[in-house]
Amino acid sequence: MTEQTFSLKQSGVRWLWLAALIFVADIAIKLVVMDNMGYGWANRIEILPFFNLLYVHNYGAAFSFLSEQGGWQRWLFTAIAFTVTAMLTYWMSKLPATEKWNNVAYALIIGGAIGNVFDRVVHGFVVDYLDFYWGSYHWPAFNLADSAIFIGAAMIIFDGFRHKESK
Repeated sequence: MTEQTFSLKQSGVRWLWLAALIFVADIAIKLVVMDNMGYGWANRIEILPFFNLLYVHNYGAAFSFLSEQGGWQRWLFTAIAFTVTAMLTYWMSKLPATEKWNNVAYALIIGGAIGNVFDRVVHGFVVDYLDFYWGSYHWPAFNLADSAIFIGAAMIIFDGFRHKESK
């Protein structure tokens, strides 16, 4: 066994299984939604007084950012996701596998990013299905991939504050 192979096995890339799990779960849920739900807000399924399931398309990014553009944003967001994925994977390769917090955060972001990239490349849009609301105000619909990205980013931000306080 070479030294390079040994170091990769001991690095944070061992946590990429979590990214793969997020990706598979995200795509599976999206396929179930696409195959079993009618499109649009009129076909939503009310689950709780503040939560619906629905099937909508998002041609943009978070909060439908740039969704009204001519389609170029699809490739911009794809390129950004691949760049961020490569960067986070590289960082994971430099972290020890025992550094769970950051490796989990990076894996969540990678899994979510690749889940949404899959949608952009295959469908030309991202499938969203989670609708939280209060009264008549609805948070923009999102999906498991978006949730994983958000949680991973929040973990990174929290870790930044945590380390500042300890220094």
